[in-house]
Amino acid sequence: MNIRQLTGAILVGVTGLVTLGMVACDGDNAIAVNQLKKPNLIGTFDYENFKSPSGANVSIKDLLQFRAFKATNGFPGSGGNVDTDMEEAAMTFSNASATLGRVLFYDKRMSLNNTVSCGSCHHQAIGFSDRMPVSVGFGGKTTKRNSMSINNPVQFNNLFWDSRAQSTMDLSLRPVFDHIEMGMESDEMLEKKLAATDFYGPLFNQAFGTPEITRRKISLAITHFLSSMVSMNSKMDMVEANSGQVQFSMLEKMGRDLFFSERTGCFKCHSGSNFSAPDDPGGAYGAPTVAGTANVGLDKTYADNGKGNGKFRIPSLRNIELSAPYMHDGRFNTLEAVVDHYSHGIQAHPNLDANLKDKNGQPKKMNFTQEEKDALVAFLRMLTDPVFTKDPKYSDPFAN
Repeated sequence: MNIRQLTGAILVGVTGLVTLGMVACDGDNAIAVNQLKKPNLIGTFDYENFKSPSGANVSIKDLLQFRAFKATNGFPGSGGNVDTDMEEAAMTFSNASATLGRVLFYDKRMSLNNTVSCGSCHHQAIGFSDRMPVSVGFGGKTTKRNSMSINNPVQFNNLFWDSRAQSTMDLSLRPVFDHIEMGMESDEMLEKKLAATDFYGPLFNQAFGTPEITRRKISLAITHFLSSMVSMNSKMDMVEANSGQVQFSMLEKMGRDLFFSERTGCFKCHSGSNFSAPDDPGGAYGAPTVAGTANVGLDKTYADNGKGNGKFRIPSLRNIELSAPYMHDGRFNTLEAVVDHYSHGIQAHPNLDANLKDKNGQPKKMNFTQEEKDALVAFLRMLTDPVFTKDPKYSDPFAN
């Protein structure tokens, strides 16, 4: 038995030491299970539907079902191949299962030494990011990349900076079993650890009709909670939905016009309602040729090549004001620094995305004026959603 397996055995009470508040240490800040809080689940929430800015109800089940159908190029929709994992997620979704997913998302028991939860690196108030260039895992080691914010993840078929996950179901437990992030060693360790509580059995029973705790059900519940995270109440949404009741300022309008201009081409990589890369490679607006990713000329030589050739996931710009620092390595501390990069800092990498090249094949030099920079930042701030970042149904049930 290695040290992590021994730690896990102690954490689930196999040796009885948990009852004494003792715990083997993998990292200097290990916490005994009996010192952790129980979730406070006062109130009920509707996870099954959300109201669009126009007032229409949208079903999360329908969105999950839509993502279950994948054509051969990875773009979701009717026909093509069926993602059976996402189809099961659609069929089993309920308010009870999403509630369970919320508890799991914020529970530090999900890490090997009870120090880290998913919510440790994804804080609601800052767009489910963590304001760190790279995050700290369960044993004090740092991750390779910046924690991406969470915005409408059910809309994506490519997740993580290198697009290695193809759905929220595919993503759901990867951090839990990552040897740096949360460090869980095995399905059995995780299942036994949760079963040792007095609250998970009833929560699993409400969600799935039986108190049995399995990796599959854990994954489904986290998928349901993540998929319910819908951000659609920014000022930009209100402008588009309110027929003149909410309007752009002059600076915001200038920024919007620049964003959607051919001069900048911002909209070619950040398109659609989520202001993110299309999942359809080679699709509309000259989308990146590798689904959801692009080389944006951060360096001439990359220490981290991402998906390959310096290509990284093009994130949603929703709540971008809140989620500094920016890029996969957190190199830019402000939105102004990001705009400066696209203004005059794009590097001539051999695999630079075509949208960032001029007619001679060289990196674009947009050379924004100060007013244009201010305008672009003002427009990006319009994508902040104060409802999403305060909604109690996405909050930490262990906080009180």
